[in-house]
Amino acid sequence: MARQQVAFRCTECGWTTGKWVGRCGECQAWGTVEEVGAPRARTTAAGSLAVPAVPIGQVDVAAAMAVSSGLPELDRVLGGGFVPGAVLLLAGEPGVGKSTLLLETAAQWARGGHRALYVTGEESAAQVRLRAERIGAVADALFLAAETDLGRVLAHIEAVEPTLLILDSVQTVSSADVDGAAGGITQVKEVAASLIAAAKSRDLTTVLVGHVTKDGSVAGPRTLEHLVDVVLTFEGDRQGPLRLVRAVKNRYGPADEIGCFELVDDGILGLADPSGLFLGDRREIAPGTCVTVTIEGRRPLVAEVQALVAPSSAPQPRRVTSGLDSARIAMMLGVLERRAGVRVSAADCFVATVGGVRLTEPATDLAVALALASSASDVPMPAGLVAFGEVGLAGDVRPIGSLERRLAEAGRLGFTDAIAPARALRARGSASVPLGMRLHEVSSLHEAIATAQQLSRSARHSSLGGTA
Repeated sequence: MARQQVAFRCTECGWTTGKWVGRCGECQAWGTVEEVGAPRARTTAAGSLAVPAVPIGQVDVAAAMAVSSGLPELDRVLGGGFVPGAVLLLAGEPGVGKSTLLLETAAQWARGGHRALYVTGEESAAQVRLRAERIGAVADALFLAAETDLGRVLAHIEAVEPTLLILDSVQTVSSADVDGAAGGITQVKEVAASLIAAAKSRDLTTVLVGHVTKDGSVAGPRTLEHLVDVVLTFEGDRQGPLRLVRAVKNRYGPADEIGCFELVDDGILGLADPSGLFLGDRREIAPGTCVTVTIEGRRPLVAEVQALVAPSSAPQPRRVTSGLDSARIAMMLGVLERRAGVRVSAADCFVATVGGVRLTEPATDLAVALALASSASDVPMPAGLVAFGEVGLAGDVRPIGSLERRLAEAGRLGFTDAIAPARALRARGSASVPLGMRLHEVSSLHEAIATAQQLSRSARHSSLGGTA
């Protein structure tokens, strides 16, 4: 007779093995591998069909149309609003304002004639009520429950029958049918799977709040991001009012789209035109500043880069960045030193963005390089200058996408000169340049620095002539 096999499974990540080991081979946790008995059969008999398959052209799409959440900036990120039956995962650092945003969203949803259920596992119902009164998020159709048991959460869904469920957070809810503590990988998988099944069967839009790790990624199993339909990250400096909701994954709309919010004392406000928050005081131009236009999803944002290059007496000069990729800044410093003749190897270099915005697009390379060159030469950039382009290791300025939208946004805010990669608009002609703006095409970083310095000299001469 065949010998019955015994399986062992990690209670943290679900990794299985045929023999007992002291350390999990997947998550490297000690003492978490336990015996679970004989493995189940991998084949399943055919069952009866509740709903037969139909041709794709006959599927009714009316039930999957997006419904506005009541917050235009959130609708922009989601691609129009909440899709019935969709499951969203919102992750962010502690204290950044996730609960405030979702409580405001639930209140707007309830005021729109829908039922919303807000389940909190981190606070009491009275604490959430106090916050709701402070931000004006009290509505008759908004139901509140404080639960940490999955069975009771499902019972609340049965009793309230909402169309929007917000669970804050998925790491605080546990199931009595699964081993492991709340927040463990096994528990998070079970809770997410049960809520996803309930959401799909009831056309219930579900928002799960997730924690993040030290490096800013979503905590828990990677499977959680694959199971949900939309993954959103809530970013922002807790010392400032600006908050960004970024779509990392979206099955119903564009990915990498962002929504801008301002966190105030009495709630959170959407910012339809946030470009002004990322610009410093442009009345007095100081050396080491340059303005660029970055594309976040489909939205152009005007942002300012500031740099400070100072002599250093230390054997190892300092390199400090804020809002920019440190590896990319190190590459720009090397290109400036080797290809453009800007001496920065023996100097302390500090590079930061204004307003707490984070710039990751390669198209901002040229603005960073010009800001560093401006600070090193102590020559300010012109007040009406904007620059964008990717800089290669050979010192060349490479073409970028969405150039017309960048120029249009810069022209809307009153910028008069733009430095961009050469041949970017040659195929479409000069009609793509906004009225009143001059486009300066460059093919190398050395040429871009020379062009910016020439514009700066012309601006100074014009100012002196006007004064005289």
